[in-house]
Amino acid sequence: MTAVADGEANEKPAYTYIGSDRKRVEDPRLLVGRGGYIADLKMQGLTHAAILRSPVPHGRIVSIDATEALKIPGVIAVLTGEDVKKHMNPCMNFGPPTIPQFPIAVDKVRYVGEAVAAVVAEDRYIAEDGVEALVVEFEDLPAVTDPMKALEPGSAVLHDEHGTNLGYERTFEFGDISEALGRADLVVEDTLHWGRSAGMPMETSGAVARIGLNGVLEIHCNSLNFSYLQFLVATALKIPSNKLTMRPVPAGGSFGSKFTAHKVPTLAGFLALRTGRPVSYVEDRLDHLMNSDHHASDRYYDAKMGFTSEGIITGLDIDVVDDYGAYLQFGVGTHGNAFSQAVGPYTFRDLKYRLRAALTNKCQQGAYRGFGSEVHNWVLERLIDKAAQELGLLPEEIRRRNFIQPDQFPYKIPGGNLYDSGDYPKVLDTALGMIDLAYWRKEKARLREEEGRYIGIGLATTQERSVFSSTEFWFWFDEPAFPITSSPESATITIDPTGAFQLLLHCQAMWGNSPETVSTTIVAEEFGIEPNTVNVSYADTARALPGTGPGGSRYTVMVAGAVRGAARKLKKKLIDIAAHTLEVSAEDLELVDARVQVVGAPERSLGLPELAASAYFFALSLPPGMQSGLEEAYTYDHPYTTLPSADRTDLGVFYPIMGHACHIAVMEVDPDTGQTSFLDYVAVHDAGTVVNPKSLGGHVTGGAAQGLGSTLYEELAYDEEGQFKSSTFLDYLVPTANEVPPFRIGHVETPSPFTEYGIKGGGEGGRMVTPSVVSAAIDDALREYGMRVRELPVKPSEIVATVQDSLARG
Repeated sequence: MTAVADGEANEKPAYTYIGSDRKRVEDPRLLVGRGGYIADLKMQGLTHAAILRSPVPHGRIVSIDATEALKIPGVIAVLTGEDVKKHMNPCMNFGPPTIPQFPIAVDKVRYVGEAVAAVVAEDRYIAEDGVEALVVEFEDLPAVTDPMKALEPGSAVLHDEHGTNLGYERTFEFGDISEALGRADLVVEDTLHWGRSAGMPMETSGAVARIGLNGVLEIHCNSLNFSYLQFLVATALKIPSNKLTMRPVPAGGSFGSKFTAHKVPTLAGFLALRTGRPVSYVEDRLDHLMNSDHHASDRYYDAKMGFTSEGIITGLDIDVVDDYGAYLQFGVGTHGNAFSQAVGPYTFRDLKYRLRAALTNKCQQGAYRGFGSEVHNWVLERLIDKAAQELGLLPEEIRRRNFIQPDQFPYKIPGGNLYDSGDYPKVLDTALGMIDLAYWRKEKARLREEEGRYIGIGLATTQERSVFSSTEFWFWFDEPAFPITSSPESATITIDPTGAFQLLLHCQAMWGNSPETVSTTIVAEEFGIEPNTVNVSYADTARALPGTGPGGSRYTVMVAGAVRGAARKLKKKLIDIAAHTLEVSAEDLELVDARVQVVGAPERSLGLPELAASAYFFALSLPPGMQSGLEEAYTYDHPYTTLPSADRTDLGVFYPIMGHACHIAVMEVDPDTGQTSFLDYVAVHDAGTVVNPKSLGGHVTGGAAQGLGSTLYEELAYDEEGQFKSSTFLDYLVPTANEVPPFRIGHVETPSPFTEYGIKGGGEGGRMVTPSVVSAAIDDALREYGMRVRELPVKPSEIVATVQDSLARG
């Protein structure tokens, strides 16, 4: 990764720490193996669970015989669906109530890998032996694996109570799509399939549960967002919410796979309640691949886009069927992410979006970096590339002609969401300035003629929405069951009697997004202290203020708002104490470099240790009515959101903090083997005010690497009978350092007018763009053979087949 000087859209304030490269605060303990991951947690009497997973994709559970398993020394209990049905409510669910889900299958299994029984034993090895000894009889039912066939009449139904394999259907139209396509000089159409992949963190999901003092169930887990949804876990376990405490444990990566990962901690809690013993359940890699509940989008598109002869977009018509697998835990929220940036960075006003959510005998969908918005980006860019080719326009030119302009922000898009700020031409120009396309276009022709090599150039410009508002969860319905409107974040700052800082964060955050680095940077910026002097800790749910946690590239913006809010309250108290002590007006004081001083007379000042001592030990010297101590908390609500209209012609503002990026890739493709390699790759991102360029560069690099995986390598595959074919990393191919190019990264900063410091989210980074730019480069390299990427991942065999078919046709 090569850092490039910022291209600043506007003059920005001078900060001491914000915008400077800093090593991550989290790194020292993580790099020496002292992170304290869930598998490291030990306690007296700890037992371990292993899961029997269904070998059949669809079937009724006729019987489970645990006789031999219970004879094994060290096996404590075997729990089945009959037990959970008797003692539990269904797990939390934001889909239709007619599609309930338990942590162990009840009566029926609906995909290969679904939990059939849990064995609790003195150690994991014995538990696995117990699983092997279970005897289960299934009555096979027809497997439904094709989402299109799943929606046909007569197809086997997964959920009898629901009565159909259509989980959701609705068509949204903004403007007049018939008129928009009718006045177009060119309408490009395509059928596209974005294949199923998932985040593959080093650490899988896990939880350790025990019954603590006063009968309180304590669940240690590496799930994210648990403080926001703890009461739903308690509801599933049929216990009062104040009798459940969930404690944060560092997460060894997530990329969405631990976003509201509720089934693992719910299962661990259930097992502890039923056995009366502490229970640890940590997924093995097989569990995580086939049953993580966080497989990503699997979408089939029929898409049309209209253009004038000059390349101006007139409208977009989307018809998408999304294969959600066997359950619908998050409803169709991934398409809310698509709606938030439905027009990309472009100005067209007419949009139609038909969505059908299909249920099939596969693991259900969850979150993966982009959460569906990266898929929509790919569809948009595929259509624009096709139009550019047919109109004879360069890829950068057709995009430039359609960009929303800097003076148009804030910009309301069809559907109702708002883009806060941006300078898309500048991002494109910065990327073009980092790579010599004229050279590469000449070199492409030379290498083809002189050396028989096939070089392709791809360019893509896409959005990165960030900082979701919770209205996104329910605007799909005319009468939502729970029209929530809060998704806040909280922080507590304490200055101790010596002037040292403690910072308490109120939601578990994955270490990948550097919560401690970000939050200590904000504290340091506000108080003029060194960031590494701030100690950070995390609240459990028994003590936590409202917090939603990471997801949707929100946490940096939200925690910065919470920390700054607490800092302002604390700074006011410090200034009030100093004003009383120095006998001056508070308006004449300022806090500079850890001292409160008289404006224009810095020699009249008090340092933080002096002020802290007064606050804690000298109550009679404080202003009248002031309480002793220096601790302030702040809950920061969403910076800008509005409600949808009753008729849903306007979905409201629900994802307004809008980033943007341009990637340009130069690739070589071997037509004989289908193998690809990179000759150059430039990525320019606008994430508003950059807090830590080093961390943001990591987000872009990691996201782009995962985007390469989704584009070229990774596939969670099922055969026609519903058998899972990607159960190990021999079958599920994750790109290594050998496949990931040395990305050259640049930044443009257009601060958000809505957030503290103007920060935007950047956590999903390169994955929002890479599939689009790599697809374009492959097309360009093999255009003479009619190459057109319509399905991801792009397999070498498919590239070779395209070339061979073209040659056969002459």
